[in-house]
Amino acid sequence: MTGSDTALPQPDDDALAIAGSPPPRSGLGSAFAVIWSITAGATFLQIANGLLQILLPLRMDAAGMSIGQIGLVASGYGLGFAAGCMLAPLLVRHVGHIRAFASLAAISAIVALAFTQATEMWSWVLLRTLSGIALAGLFTVIDGWVSAGATAANRGRVVSLYMLCTKIALMLSPLAIGLGSIETDGLFMGIAALMCLSLIPVSATLSREPPVPRTVSLIIPTLFRKAPSAIVGAFAVGLMNSSVIAIAPVYGVQVGLGAADAALLFLALQAGSLLLQWPLGWLSDRTDRRRVIAGLSVATALSCVAIVLASHMALMPAMIIAFAVWGGMALCIYAVCIAHACDIIEPDMIVPAISSLLVCWATGGMFGPFLATALMGWIGPQGLFVYCGVIAAALAGFVIWRMRARERPAAQGGFVNLPATSTGTAELSPRAHEDAHEEEQEQGPPQADDTAAARPS
Repeated sequence: MTGSDTALPQPDDDALAIAGSPPPRSGLGSAFAVIWSITAGATFLQIANGLLQILLPLRMDAAGMSIGQIGLVASGYGLGFAAGCMLAPLLVRHVGHIRAFASLAAISAIVALAFTQATEMWSWVLLRTLSGIALAGLFTVIDGWVSAGATAANRGRVVSLYMLCTKIALMLSPLAIGLGSIETDGLFMGIAALMCLSLIPVSATLSREPPVPRTVSLIIPTLFRKAPSAIVGAFAVGLMNSSVIAIAPVYGVQVGLGAADAALLFLALQAGSLLLQWPLGWLSDRTDRRRVIAGLSVATALSCVAIVLASHMALMPAMIIAFAVWGGMALCIYAVCIAHACDIIEPDMIVPAISSLLVCWATGGMFGPFLATALMGWIGPQGLFVYCGVIAAALAGFVIWRMRARERPAAQGGFVNLPATSTGTAELSPRAHEDAHEEEQEQGPPQADDTAAARPS
Protein backbone atom coordinates (compact mmCIF):
# COMPACT_ATOMS: atom_id res chain seq x y z
CA MET A 1 0.00 0.00 0.00
CA THR A 2 1.33 3.43 -0.96
CA GLY A 3 0.56 6.87 0.32
CA SER A 4 -1.66 7.50 -2.71
CA ASP A 5 -3.84 4.52 -1.80
CA THR A 6 -5.23 6.31 1.25
CA ALA A 7 -4.93 9.91 0.06
CA LEU A 8 -8.10 11.90 0.55
CA PRO A 9 -9.29 13.57 -2.68
CA GLN A 10 -10.06 17.26 -2.68
CA PRO A 11 -13.74 17.76 -1.72
CA ASP A 12 -16.11 18.64 -4.52
CA ASP A 13 -19.84 18.72 -5.05
CA ASP A 14 -19.97 15.07 -6.15
CA ALA A 15 -18.08 13.85 -3.11
CA LEU A 16 -20.33 15.80 -0.79
CA ALA A 17 -23.39 14.44 -2.59
CA ILE A 18 -22.50 10.94 -1.47
CA ALA A 19 -24.50 11.45 1.71
CA GLY A 20 -27.43 13.04 -0.06
CA SER A 21 -26.88 16.70 0.80
CA PRO A 22 -25.57 19.85 -0.88
CA PRO A 23 -22.08 21.07 -0.10
CA PRO A 24 -22.32 21.95 3.61
CA ARG A 25 -21.19 25.00 5.45
CA SER A 26 -19.17 24.71 8.62
CA GLY A 27 -20.88 23.79 11.88
CA LEU A 28 -22.49 20.85 13.63
CA GLY A 29 -25.75 21.15 11.70
CA SER A 30 -24.05 20.91 8.33
CA ALA A 31 -21.86 18.05 9.58
CA PHE A 32 -24.99 16.08 10.50
CA ALA A 33 -26.56 16.92 7.13
CA VAL A 34 -23.68 15.11 5.47
CA ILE A 35 -24.61 11.76 7.03
CA TRP A 36 -28.21 12.11 8.23
CA SER A 37 -29.63 9.21 6.20
CA ILE A 38 -26.99 6.63 7.07
CA THR A 39 -26.96 7.77 10.71
CA ALA A 40 -30.74 7.35 10.91
CA GLY A 41 -30.42 3.81 9.55
CA ALA A 42 -27.55 3.05 11.94
CA THR A 43 -29.57 4.36 14.90
CA PHE A 44 -32.49 2.00 14.20
CA LEU A 45 -29.99 -0.81 13.73
CA GLN A 46 -28.20 -0.13 17.02
CA ILE A 47 -31.47 -0.06 18.96
CA ALA A 48 -32.34 -3.46 17.50
CA ASN A 49 -28.83 -4.80 18.09
CA GLY A 50 -28.74 -3.63 21.71
CA LEU A 51 -32.16 -5.07 22.48
CA LEU A 52 -31.17 -8.38 20.88
CA GLN A 53 -28.00 -8.52 23.00
CA ILE A 54 -30.16 -8.23 26.13
CA LEU A 55 -33.04 -10.43 25.04
CA LEU A 56 -31.16 -13.48 23.76
CA PRO A 57 -29.35 -14.49 26.97
CA LEU A 58 -32.47 -13.80 29.06
CA ARG A 59 -34.59 -15.91 26.68
CA MET A 60 -32.08 -18.76 26.73
CA ASP A 61 -31.89 -18.63 30.53
CA ALA A 62 -35.68 -18.67 30.79
CA ALA A 63 -35.77 -21.67 28.44
CA GLY A 64 -33.60 -23.63 30.87
CA MET A 65 -30.34 -23.61 28.90
CA SER A 66 -27.18 -23.99 30.99
CA ILE A 67 -24.74 -21.12 31.39
CA GLY A 68 -22.19 -23.07 29.35
CA GLN A 69 -24.65 -23.37 26.46
CA ILE A 70 -25.41 -19.66 26.62
CA GLY A 71 -21.67 -18.96 26.44
CA LEU A 72 -21.30 -21.22 23.43
CA VAL A 73 -24.07 -19.33 21.61
CA ALA A 74 -22.36 -16.03 22.44
CA SER A 75 -19.09 -17.39 21.07
CA GLY A 76 -20.95 -18.23 17.88
CA TYR A 77 -21.67 -14.52 17.47
CA GLY A 78 -17.95 -13.79 17.82
CA LEU A 79 -17.18 -16.34 15.11
CA GLY A 80 -19.79 -14.86 12.80
CA PHE A 81 -18.62 -11.32 13.47
CA ALA A 82 -15.02 -12.20 12.63
CA ALA A 83 -16.11 -13.92 9.42
CA GLY A 84 -18.39 -11.03 8.50
CA CYS A 85 -15.60 -8.50 8.91
CA MET A 86 -13.55 -10.36 6.30
CA LEU A 87 -16.37 -11.23 3.89
CA ALA A 88 -18.43 -8.02 3.94
CA PRO A 89 -16.05 -5.94 1.76
CA LEU A 90 -16.26 -8.63 -0.92
CA LEU A 91 -20.07 -8.46 -0.90
CA VAL A 92 -20.07 -4.67 -1.13
CA ARG A 93 -17.60 -4.75 -4.00
CA HIS A 94 -19.87 -7.21 -5.82
CA VAL A 95 -23.33 -5.65 -5.36
CA GLY A 96 -22.75 -2.13 -4.02
CA HIS A 97 -23.53 -0.46 -0.69
CA ILE A 98 -27.32 -0.10 -0.93
CA ARG A 99 -27.97 -3.65 -2.15
CA ALA A 100 -25.55 -5.07 0.42
CA PHE A 101 -27.22 -3.11 3.22
CA ALA A 102 -30.72 -4.13 2.10
CA SER A 103 -29.90 -7.82 1.81
CA LEU A 104 -28.03 -7.96 5.13
CA ALA A 105 -30.76 -6.04 6.98
CA ALA A 106 -33.34 -8.47 5.59
CA ILE A 107 -31.22 -11.43 6.72
CA SER A 108 -30.87 -9.89 10.19
CA ALA A 109 -34.63 -9.43 10.48
CA ILE A 110 -35.29 -13.00 9.34
CA VAL A 111 -32.76 -14.35 11.83
CA ALA A 112 -34.36 -12.32 14.64
CA LEU A 113 -37.72 -13.92 13.86
CA ALA A 114 -36.14 -17.37 13.52
CA PHE A 115 -34.93 -17.16 17.13
CA THR A 116 -38.56 -17.54 18.19
CA GLN A 117 -38.57 -21.04 16.71
CA ALA A 118 -35.17 -22.16 18.01
CA THR A 119 -35.36 -25.11 20.38
CA GLU A 120 -32.04 -26.96 20.10
CA MET A 121 -28.69 -25.49 21.09
CA TRP A 122 -27.20 -26.03 17.63
CA SER A 123 -29.98 -23.90 16.12
CA TRP A 124 -29.23 -21.07 18.57
CA VAL A 125 -25.53 -21.25 17.73
CA LEU A 126 -26.22 -21.27 13.98
CA LEU A 127 -28.61 -18.34 14.15
CA ARG A 128 -26.30 -16.30 16.39
CA THR A 129 -23.40 -16.95 14.01
CA LEU A 130 -25.52 -15.77 11.08
CA SER A 131 -26.53 -12.64 12.97
CA GLY A 132 -22.85 -11.93 13.66
CA ILE A 133 -22.02 -12.19 9.96
CA ALA A 134 -24.94 -9.96 8.96
CA LEU A 135 -24.33 -7.28 11.60
CA ALA A 136 -20.61 -7.09 10.78
CA GLY A 137 -21.57 -6.60 7.14
CA LEU A 138 -24.11 -3.91 7.98
CA PHE A 139 -21.61 -1.92 10.00
CA THR A 140 -19.03 -2.32 7.24
CA VAL A 141 -21.47 -0.56 4.90
CA ILE A 142 -22.36 2.10 7.49
CA ASP A 143 -18.80 2.92 8.54
CA GLY A 144 -17.61 3.07 4.94
CA TRP A 145 -20.50 5.35 3.96
CA VAL A 146 -19.90 7.75 6.85
CA SER A 147 -16.20 7.91 5.99
CA ALA A 148 -16.92 8.58 2.32
CA GLY A 149 -19.43 11.31 3.18
CA ALA A 150 -16.93 13.23 5.29
CA THR A 151 -14.22 15.59 4.08
CA ALA A 152 -10.92 16.71 5.53
CA ALA A 153 -12.64 19.87 6.81
CA ASN A 154 -15.50 18.18 8.69
CA ARG A 155 -14.36 14.58 9.34
CA GLY A 156 -13.91 15.06 13.07
CA ARG A 157 -17.40 16.54 13.52
CA VAL A 158 -19.04 13.99 11.24
CA VAL A 159 -17.48 10.99 13.00
CA SER A 160 -18.23 12.42 16.46
CA LEU A 161 -21.90 13.02 15.65
CA TYR A 162 -22.27 9.56 14.11
CA MET A 163 -20.64 7.90 17.13
CA LEU A 164 -22.76 9.92 19.57
CA CYS A 165 -26.06 9.03 17.90
CA THR A 166 -25.32 5.32 17.67
CA LYS A 167 -23.86 5.17 21.19
CA ILE A 168 -26.96 6.76 22.71
CA ALA A 169 -29.17 4.36 20.73
CA LEU A 170 -27.19 1.38 22.02
CA MET A 171 -27.27 2.76 25.58
CA LEU A 172 -31.04 3.30 25.66
CA SER A 173 -32.02 0.06 23.91
CA PRO A 174 -32.24 -2.00 27.16
CA LEU A 175 -35.19 0.14 28.26
CA ALA A 176 -37.27 -1.58 25.56
CA ILE A 177 -37.01 -4.90 27.42
CA GLY A 178 -39.89 -3.74 29.62
CA LEU A 179 -42.22 -3.40 26.62
CA GLY A 180 -42.87 -7.14 26.43
CA SER A 181 -42.24 -10.54 27.94
CA ILE A 182 -38.94 -12.32 27.32
CA GLU A 183 -40.85 -15.60 27.05
CA THR A 184 -43.09 -14.48 24.17
CA ASP A 185 -42.27 -13.43 20.62
CA GLY A 186 -43.28 -9.75 20.71
CA LEU A 187 -39.83 -8.34 21.43
CA PHE A 188 -38.27 -10.40 18.62
CA MET A 189 -40.91 -9.00 16.26
CA GLY A 190 -40.01 -5.51 17.42
CA ILE A 191 -36.32 -6.18 16.73
CA ALA A 192 -37.14 -7.41 13.23
CA ALA A 193 -39.27 -4.31 12.63
CA LEU A 194 -36.44 -1.99 13.72
CA MET A 195 -34.03 -3.76 11.38
CA CYS A 196 -36.51 -3.27 8.53
CA LEU A 197 -36.94 0.39 9.51
CA SER A 198 -33.19 0.88 9.12
CA LEU A 199 -33.69 0.17 5.42
CA ILE A 200 -35.96 3.15 4.79
CA PRO A 201 -33.53 6.10 5.11
CA VAL A 202 -30.76 4.17 3.38
CA SER A 203 -32.69 2.74 0.44
CA ALA A 204 -34.70 5.94 -0.12
CA THR A 205 -31.63 8.13 -0.55
CA LEU A 206 -31.11 9.69 -3.96
CA SER A 207 -27.39 10.14 -3.45
CA ARG A 208 -24.57 8.42 -5.26
CA GLU A 209 -23.03 5.44 -3.49
CA PRO A 210 -19.54 5.79 -2.01
CA PRO A 211 -16.54 4.02 -3.55
CA VAL A 212 -16.32 0.28 -2.91
CA PRO A 213 -14.18 -0.73 0.08
CA ARG A 214 -10.66 -2.06 -0.25
CA THR A 215 -9.88 -5.70 0.39
CA VAL A 216 -9.02 -6.15 4.07
CA SER A 217 -5.26 -6.14 4.63
CA LEU A 218 -3.79 -7.44 7.90
CA ILE A 219 -0.36 -6.74 9.39
CA ILE A 220 -0.66 -8.53 12.74
CA PRO A 221 2.96 -9.84 12.95
CA THR A 222 4.39 -6.44 11.95
CA LEU A 223 2.13 -4.63 14.38
CA PHE A 224 3.03 -7.00 17.20
CA ARG A 225 6.72 -6.24 16.68
CA LYS A 226 6.12 -2.49 16.70
CA ALA A 227 3.25 -2.11 19.20
CA PRO A 228 2.79 -5.34 21.20
CA SER A 229 0.75 -3.56 23.86
CA ALA A 230 -1.86 -2.64 21.24
CA ILE A 231 -2.17 -6.20 19.90
CA VAL A 232 -2.31 -7.84 23.34
CA GLY A 233 -4.66 -5.13 24.58
CA ALA A 234 -7.12 -5.60 21.70
CA PHE A 235 -7.16 -9.38 22.21
CA ALA A 236 -7.60 -9.07 25.99
CA VAL A 237 -10.40 -6.54 25.57
CA GLY A 238 -12.15 -8.93 23.18
CA LEU A 239 -11.91 -11.68 25.80
CA MET A 240 -13.41 -9.42 28.49
CA ASN A 241 -15.88 -7.13 26.79
CA SER A 242 -17.59 -9.73 24.63
CA SER A 243 -18.13 -11.88 27.71
CA VAL A 244 -19.65 -9.15 29.88
CA ILE A 245 -21.85 -7.73 27.13
CA ALA A 246 -23.17 -11.19 26.25
CA ILE A 247 -23.54 -12.58 29.77
CA ALA A 248 -24.28 -9.55 32.00
CA PRO A 249 -28.10 -9.96 31.79
CA VAL A 250 -27.87 -13.60 32.90
CA TYR A 251 -25.39 -12.62 35.60
CA GLY A 252 -27.95 -10.12 36.91
CA VAL A 253 -30.70 -12.73 37.00
CA GLN A 254 -28.45 -15.26 38.73
CA VAL A 255 -27.57 -12.80 41.52
CA GLY A 256 -31.25 -12.14 42.16
CA LEU A 257 -32.33 -9.31 39.85
CA GLY A 258 -35.43 -9.28 37.69
CA ALA A 259 -35.14 -9.19 33.91
CA ALA A 260 -35.77 -5.43 33.70
CA ASP A 261 -33.21 -4.65 36.41
CA ALA A 262 -30.69 -6.99 34.77
CA ALA A 263 -31.13 -5.08 31.51
CA LEU A 264 -30.21 -1.88 33.36
CA LEU A 265 -26.74 -3.32 33.92
CA PHE A 266 -26.18 -3.14 30.15
CA LEU A 267 -27.41 0.45 30.11
CA ALA A 268 -24.95 1.29 32.89
CA LEU A 269 -22.07 -0.25 30.92
CA GLN A 270 -22.78 1.86 27.85
CA ALA A 271 -23.49 5.02 29.86
CA GLY A 272 -20.15 4.73 31.64
CA SER A 273 -18.37 4.32 28.32
CA LEU A 274 -20.18 7.33 26.84
CA LEU A 275 -19.41 9.61 29.78
CA LEU A 276 -15.76 8.68 30.29
CA GLN A 277 -14.52 8.31 26.70
CA TRP A 278 -13.73 12.01 26.25
CA PRO A 279 -11.82 12.65 29.51
CA LEU A 280 -9.89 9.41 29.03
CA GLY A 281 -9.12 10.36 25.42
CA TRP A 282 -7.94 13.80 26.58
CA LEU A 283 -5.66 12.13 29.12
CA SER A 284 -4.26 9.64 26.61
CA ASP A 285 -3.36 12.53 24.27
CA ARG A 286 -1.01 13.96 26.90
CA THR A 287 1.03 10.99 28.08
CA ASP A 288 2.41 7.66 26.97
CA ARG A 289 -0.81 5.88 26.00
CA ARG A 290 0.46 2.66 27.57
CA ARG A 291 0.13 4.36 30.95
CA VAL A 292 -3.54 4.90 30.20
CA ILE A 293 -3.99 1.29 29.02
CA ALA A 294 -2.35 0.01 32.20
CA GLY A 295 -4.36 2.38 34.38
CA LEU A 296 -7.64 1.43 32.72
CA SER A 297 -6.79 -2.25 33.15
CA VAL A 298 -6.09 -1.81 36.87
CA ALA A 299 -9.31 0.18 37.27
CA THR A 300 -11.21 -2.56 35.40
CA ALA A 301 -9.84 -5.21 37.76
CA LEU A 302 -10.81 -3.12 40.81
CA SER A 303 -14.30 -2.53 39.44
CA CYS A 304 -14.66 -6.30 39.01
CA VAL A 305 -14.05 -6.60 42.76
CA ALA A 306 -16.61 -3.85 43.41
CA ILE A 307 -19.24 -5.62 41.29
CA VAL A 308 -18.72 -8.90 43.14
CA LEU A 309 -19.01 -7.19 46.53
CA ALA A 310 -22.07 -5.14 45.54
CA SER A 311 -23.91 -8.16 44.15
CA HIS A 312 -23.00 -10.24 47.21
CA MET A 313 -24.54 -7.58 49.47
CA ALA A 314 -27.53 -7.16 47.09
CA LEU A 315 -26.95 -3.40 46.74
CA MET A 316 -28.62 -2.53 43.42
CA PRO A 317 -27.51 1.15 43.28
CA ALA A 318 -23.93 0.11 44.04
CA MET A 319 -24.10 -2.52 41.29
CA ILE A 320 -25.30 0.06 38.77
CA ILE A 321 -22.46 2.42 39.68
CA ALA A 322 -19.87 -0.38 39.60
CA PHE A 323 -21.10 -1.53 36.18
CA ALA A 324 -20.93 2.06 34.90
CA VAL A 325 -17.34 2.36 36.13
CA TRP A 326 -16.49 -1.01 34.56
CA GLY A 327 -17.97 0.13 31.23
CA GLY A 328 -16.15 3.46 31.41
CA MET A 329 -12.84 1.68 31.95
CA ALA A 330 -12.99 -1.58 29.98
CA LEU A 331 -14.97 -0.37 26.97
CA CYS A 332 -12.48 2.47 26.34
CA ILE A 333 -9.30 0.37 26.33
CA TYR A 334 -9.74 -0.71 22.70
CA ALA A 335 -9.82 2.87 21.40
CA VAL A 336 -6.65 3.74 23.35
CA CYS A 337 -4.95 0.65 21.86
CA ILE A 338 -5.83 1.92 18.38
CA ALA A 339 -4.45 5.38 19.15
CA HIS A 340 -1.25 3.84 20.57
CA ALA A 341 -0.70 1.77 17.42
CA CYS A 342 -1.37 4.77 15.17
CA ASP A 343 1.25 6.77 17.08
CA ILE A 344 3.94 4.26 16.15
CA ILE A 345 3.29 2.91 12.67
CA GLU A 346 3.80 4.69 9.35
CA PRO A 347 0.87 6.80 8.10
CA ASP A 348 0.17 4.54 5.12
CA MET A 349 -0.20 1.54 7.46
CA ILE A 350 -2.90 3.03 9.71
CA VAL A 351 -5.85 1.43 7.88
CA PRO A 352 -4.47 -2.16 7.89
CA ALA A 353 -3.27 -1.66 11.48
CA ILE A 354 -6.78 -0.77 12.71
CA SER A 355 -8.22 -3.70 10.73
CA SER A 356 -5.65 -5.99 12.35
CA LEU A 357 -6.58 -4.80 15.84
CA LEU A 358 -10.25 -5.44 15.07
CA VAL A 359 -9.43 -9.02 14.05
CA CYS A 360 -7.54 -9.50 17.33
CA TRP A 361 -10.55 -8.13 19.21
CA ALA A 362 -12.92 -10.43 17.30
CA THR A 363 -10.67 -13.44 17.98
CA GLY A 364 -10.92 -12.70 21.69
CA GLY A 365 -14.67 -12.35 21.23
CA MET A 366 -14.86 -15.88 19.84
CA PHE A 367 -13.29 -17.47 22.91
CA GLY A 368 -14.20 -15.07 25.71
CA PRO A 369 -17.86 -15.97 26.39
CA PHE A 370 -17.15 -19.71 26.32
CA LEU A 371 -14.26 -19.39 28.78
CA ALA A 372 -16.16 -17.01 31.08
CA THR A 373 -19.26 -19.19 31.27
CA ALA A 374 -17.13 -22.28 31.85
CA LEU A 375 -15.76 -20.60 34.97
CA MET A 376 -19.26 -19.49 35.97
CA GLY A 377 -20.42 -23.08 35.73
CA TRP A 378 -17.62 -24.08 38.06
CA ILE A 379 -17.70 -21.40 40.79
CA GLY A 380 -21.05 -19.65 40.21
CA PRO A 381 -22.14 -16.32 38.68
CA GLN A 382 -19.23 -14.41 40.25
CA GLY A 383 -16.95 -16.39 37.96
CA LEU A 384 -17.72 -13.85 35.21
CA PHE A 385 -15.95 -11.03 37.00
CA VAL A 386 -13.27 -13.24 38.49
CA TYR A 387 -12.45 -14.13 34.88
CA CYS A 388 -12.49 -10.49 33.76
CA GLY A 389 -10.48 -9.35 36.77
CA VAL A 390 -7.72 -11.87 36.08
CA ILE A 391 -7.50 -10.86 32.40
CA ALA A 392 -7.48 -7.14 33.26
CA ALA A 393 -4.73 -7.64 35.84
CA ALA A 394 -2.69 -9.73 33.37
CA LEU A 395 -3.04 -7.01 30.71
CA ALA A 396 -1.92 -4.36 33.19
CA GLY A 397 1.12 -6.46 34.09
CA PHE A 398 2.07 -6.99 30.44
CA VAL A 399 1.77 -3.29 29.56
CA ILE A 400 3.79 -2.22 32.62
CA TRP A 401 6.50 -4.71 31.63
CA ARG A 402 6.57 -3.25 28.11
CA MET A 403 6.83 0.28 29.53
CA ARG A 404 9.87 -0.71 31.54
CA ALA A 405 11.41 -2.51 28.58
CA ARG A 406 11.02 0.49 26.24
CA GLU A 407 10.17 4.10 26.95
CA ARG A 408 8.10 6.15 24.56
CA PRO A 409 7.41 9.90 24.44
CA ALA A 410 4.05 11.36 25.37
CA ALA A 411 1.38 11.27 22.69
CA GLN A 412 0.68 14.43 20.73
CA GLY A 413 -3.09 14.16 20.25
CA GLY A 414 -4.97 12.03 17.74
CA PHE A 415 -7.32 10.03 19.99
CA VAL A 416 -10.60 8.98 18.36
CA ASN A 417 -13.03 6.66 20.14
CA LEU A 418 -13.40 4.13 17.31
CA PRO A 419 -15.75 1.23 18.09
CA ALA A 420 -15.12 -2.43 17.29
CA THR A 421 -17.90 -2.67 14.71
CA SER A 422 -16.27 -3.40 11.33
CA THR A 423 -13.07 -3.10 9.35
CA GLY A 424 -14.64 0.06 7.94
CA THR A 425 -13.86 1.86 11.20
CA ALA A 426 -10.28 2.15 9.97
CA GLU A 427 -11.49 4.62 7.34
CA LEU A 428 -13.32 6.69 9.97
CA SER A 429 -10.11 7.73 11.69
CA PRO A 430 -9.15 11.27 10.67
CA ARG A 431 -5.50 10.28 11.07
CA ALA A 432 -5.79 7.71 8.29
CA HIS A 433 -6.70 10.55 5.94
CA GLU A 434 -4.81 13.51 7.33
CA ASP A 435 -1.45 11.76 7.38
CA ALA A 436 -1.92 10.44 3.88
CA HIS A 437 -3.00 13.90 2.70
CA GLU A 438 0.16 15.41 4.17
CA GLU A 439 2.29 12.85 2.36
CA GLU A 440 0.50 13.64 -0.89
CA GLN A 441 1.21 17.36 -0.44
CA GLU A 442 4.88 16.63 0.14
CA GLN A 443 5.13 14.34 -2.90
CA GLY A 444 3.11 16.57 -5.20
CA PRO A 445 0.02 15.64 -7.20
CA PRO A 446 -0.05 12.04 -8.52
CA GLN A 447 0.42 11.29 -12.16
CA ALA A 448 -2.65 10.37 -14.19
CA ASP A 449 -1.60 6.72 -14.46
CA ASP A 450 -1.06 6.46 -10.70
CA THR A 451 -4.47 7.94 -10.03
CA ALA A 452 -6.13 5.44 -12.32
CA ALA A 453 -4.29 2.58 -10.67
CA ALA A 454 -5.36 3.71 -7.20
CA ARG A 455 -9.01 3.93 -8.22
CA PRO A 456 -11.05 0.84 -7.16
CA SER A 457 -12.00 -1.41 -10.02
